[in-house]
Amino acid sequence: MPKARPREGKIRLYVESLTRQPEVFHITPERYARVAARLPEIAARIDPVLSFDGAKFAENVETADVMVGWEFDRKAVRERAENLALVHITGAGLDHLRPFDWLPSGARLTNNSGVHGEKAGEFAFMAVLMLNNRMPQLMNAQAGRKWDRAFASVSAGKTLLVVGVGHMGAEVARYAYRNGLTVLGIRRSGKANRYVHKMGTPDRLAEFLPLADFVVVTAPAVEETKHLIGAAELALMKDTAGLVNMARAHLVDYSALSRVLESGGLSGAILDVFSPEPLPADSPLWSVPRLILTPHCSSDDADLYAEKTLELVFRNIDRLLGGRKLKNVVDLTRGY
Repeated sequence: MPKARPREGKIRLYVESLTRQPEVFHITPERYARVAARLPEIAARIDPVLSFDGAKFAENVETADVMVGWEFDRKAVRERAENLALVHITGAGLDHLRPFDWLPSGARLTNNSGVHGEKAGEFAFMAVLMLNNRMPQLMNAQAGRKWDRAFASVSAGKTLLVVGVGHMGAEVARYAYRNGLTVLGIRRSGKANRYVHKMGTPDRLAEFLPLADFVVVTAPAVEETKHLIGAAELALMKDTAGLVNMARAHLVDYSALSRVLESGGLSGAILDVFSPEPLPADSPLWSVPRLILTPHCSSDDADLYAEKTLELVFRNIDRLLGGRKLKNVVDLTRGY
């Protein structure tokens, strides 16, 4: 790819955080300074502007070479951001930005894939251990003041299916593999992964589901993955199996899942993603038996998320300046 040609020898970087988002996502001067201290040679070539809630957007949209944030005034970006070479989105999911016709010609779009990986892997394995030890059933029993002794065996030797073996799914597979589970994987390309014993493409999902003791969903939310796990797929799973969704609500039919759990099917489920978010207080999901809900916090490291995001941006700026291939470039035709 061609080199960026920064004016005055520096890349003009505009970063926008949102006060309505949790503090874990905020790119503050203090966090920026820590990353700049770790990567001083790259930092020396950046002229940064940090902003919240679009306060400095209007005065910087026309001059920015690189923009970083979760969402922007896309009409203004399309019409005014003539110098833009790169837009980096501070999350992995991009469904809120489609269609991508707002991206200026010649600008690249990158996302935060990989930043979530280590934390996501740890959470997913915790969820697998909770399901293995029948914690959804035990928590329901506690809430009902019921002495329900649900015994379990160790997880080693059991089978985990990871649906979507990208950056996040690969970390899930790594944790499981290293702890003695047999790991099956589903990914669009079918490409092998060192921590997956057997990999398949999405057309083999029905073949793999009956083999799994645990299913963890980490695939991207695109049109073809809507209700990838629906009533038919849930019916293929063992009654003793458990399900974890860390991707988007879009991928799992929650109404069908609720019916299965209410009828006594599956050992339990753990959901971290919903639509809408926050989950309304009157949602029926709150009272579904053997269902644990976490408020979309599974994969975001409280201490390191923003700094890891900035490190990825810094290294991509270095690549941009050197005319090298960027990391995490989004395929606009696929949406991830």
